[in-house]
Amino acid sequence: MKKILQDLSFEELENLILSLGEKKFRAKQLYAGLTLGKKISQINISAELRQKLLESYEDEPVKIIQTFTSADGTEKYLFSLADGNVIEGVLMKYKYGNTQCVSTQVGCRMGCKFCASTLGGLVRNLTSGEILCQILTVNALCGGNAKTRAVTNVVLMGSGEPLDNYDNTVSFLKNVTAPDGINISARNISLSTCGIVPKIYALADEGIPVNLTISLHQTTDEGRARTMPIAKKYAIAEVLKACEYYFEKTGRRYIFEYSLIDGENCDARHAEELINLLKGRPCHVNLIRLNEVKERELKTITEKQAYRFLGLLEKGGLSATLRRQIGVDIGGACGQLRASFLKRI
Repeated sequence: MKKILQDLSFEELENLILSLGEKKFRAKQLYAGLTLGKKISQINISAELRQKLLESYEDEPVKIIQTFTSADGTEKYLFSLADGNVIEGVLMKYKYGNTQCVSTQVGCRMGCKFCASTLGGLVRNLTSGEILCQILTVNALCGGNAKTRAVTNVVLMGSGEPLDNYDNTVSFLKNVTAPDGINISARNISLSTCGIVPKIYALADEGIPVNLTISLHQTTDEGRARTMPIAKKYAIAEVLKACEYYFEKTGRRYIFEYSLIDGENCDARHAEELINLLKGRPCHVNLIRLNEVKERELKTITEKQAYRFLGLLEKGGLSATLRRQIGVDIGGACGQLRASFLKRI
């Protein structure tokens, strides 16, 4: 596979252009074109420079091969990569703007039992440019540009564990927030992790104040380990300590994702345990009715049961919300679309 031009920061692109014997302003032309989601072959540069670049760099690292639209307006995309692998992403439309959920890996090795991303294991990490291209492609598709973005918010919550692809994820965060690029504010970016503790500390020290979201889903280490293998390596107490450090370094409260699984974590006892565990911390609990994966045995609960659980948390003094279910009719859960596509080929 060729290299990916979108992996480069503006400064790195400028150095590349100078090394090719071109004038500095060509870098600005290229960078602006790439930010608009254009292929190298579509950018207004000399034929000679275009040929030089295409000899070493992919013309279109990420392209949409299928689009699915939900009854609620949510759009899910199947992307093809230059090496033939496929990933997926979702565009969720809200009153405050459009949020794109992006993938950071092809597959995942974390093994969480409620997630379809792990069904085929980890194939490979995405480069920072492949992560960024998902956004640039969808932003362009929806008529956006660098100044008037169609994609206003980003969540790293698609296929893959972002902190298991740490270097590429951090490079992506620097490039997507760069003032001379698409310039999405770090405060409009959420990074979801199953809780790789050392990498949470490292991320806190990067100086990129994204919203940290932790997949918790249980109140005890024993219970968490039943659905999340990572819990066997890092205890909840270690995760909470890392979250405290993240808050100290960034000033950003952290969010706990809590998928409601029938018979597993959603009765009154669990609510009380969750209150005791988190009350008084600068955090928020995002309750999710489980997106069922047919290859898994885990089942969701009713909306009424979910609101009952939410009421218990609020009564106990926790900041909490129940996430609106979207995209269910188009395979809204992470990895479902890719898994179904691979079965067809």
